[in-house]
Amino acid sequence: MITVVGTGTGAPVPVDVLAGAALVVGGRRHLDSVRLPEGAERVVLGPLAPALESIAGYLGKELPVVVLASGDPGFFGIVRALAERFGSGLLDVRPAVSSVATAFARIGLPWDDAVVVSAHGRELRTAVNVCRARPKVAVLTGPGAGPAELGAALPGDRTLVVASALGDPRRERVERVTAAEAAARDWGTAVSVVLCLDEARALGAVRTVAGVPGAPARWALEEDAFAHRDSMITKFEVRALALARLGPRLGDLVWDVGAGSGSVAVECARLGAAVVAVEKTPDGVARIRANADAHGVDVDVVHGSAPDALAGLAGDPDAVFVGGGGRELPAVVTACARRARRTVVVAMAALDRVPAARQALTDAGFTCDGVLLQSSRLAPLPGDVTRLAATNPVFLLWGVRTPASSEGVVQ
Repeated sequence: MITVVGTGTGAPVPVDVLAGAALVVGGRRHLDSVRLPEGAERVVLGPLAPALESIAGYLGKELPVVVLASGDPGFFGIVRALAERFGSGLLDVRPAVSSVATAFARIGLPWDDAVVVSAHGRELRTAVNVCRARPKVAVLTGPGAGPAELGAALPGDRTLVVASALGDPRRERVERVTAAEAAARDWGTAVSVVLCLDEARALGAVRTVAGVPGAPARWALEEDAFAHRDSMITKFEVRALALARLGPRLGDLVWDVGAGSGSVAVECARLGAAVVAVEKTPDGVARIRANADAHGVDVDVVHGSAPDALAGLAGDPDAVFVGGGGRELPAVVTACARRARRTVVVAMAALDRVPAARQALTDAGFTCDGVLLQSSRLAPLPGDVTRLAATNPVFLLWGVRTPASSEGVVQ
């Protein structure tokens, strides 16, 4: 058997577990904190492959192995790798309290509604986008993806709780800082976890299902679900297909350029994405913020005209929706296509704009497709009868980045 013991958050390693071990594997600080039995080999965890090979050798000789891990080793921990290699039937897992649970306990907040994301050995941008989209996030950090890097990438309205050396009575520290304060410090190597909070919404509502919120019950909402001016809003039929092509999800960053009422931006945020809405009119900016508040989502609204306003946006988007039109449309689509990682969707009412928008997408290396959407809605007439009321036709183009063209994404 492989006995996997959680430690490092205040839980001691049972003496009897170590007593008969022939091999003890763990991080250096975990190994230094215990007394190994006489004759036991010690393997310090670094690259995982050599440690797994050592474990395999001892199992082949039917010798007992102990693995020391942080907190709950089944939660973003080594249990997954061990089960994949040796099978879960050979594992005796003895978890301690996870660093995430401990950190939330230290600040007196429930965490059944928190989203947990790992930046350890992964792209930091996913963690950043989750923190921008959700009010309560725990980030498991790693080299190059710690509190400083996280703080530098986040908006100023987020509070970071940096928990270091959890469970160590002499070294444990739990500090509340702004994103800017986090970015300005060297946090060392003892960070256990970082909590990212929107303080106004951090307590949260009572939940039935823990963790990542499920998808909303409905999307492509009716126009009257949003404040808008003179019916200047992406109609729900168009929005439905646009959302299908954008594919917004938790961990994504989406731009809504020429956002108008922000209906696409709000819907993408409801589906879990971090969203930036770019709008040139002051009343439009206010309207987008009001719509985001009404639907309980966080949308970063930028007052400015594309394409110039796009240059100052941090982070490359996974998907971009371009609404409206005008003479600047080809330049706007080109600027969006230079930075979009996955797809660009363009909605246009004018036939004359279609060729240039399509050319901008194909020139950027996107595979382009599109449709003309023309729908008729049921409308009542006097006498308890119904007619069909036609909506204005809209051209919807979408470009999908091919693998070869991804090398051109601005980083």
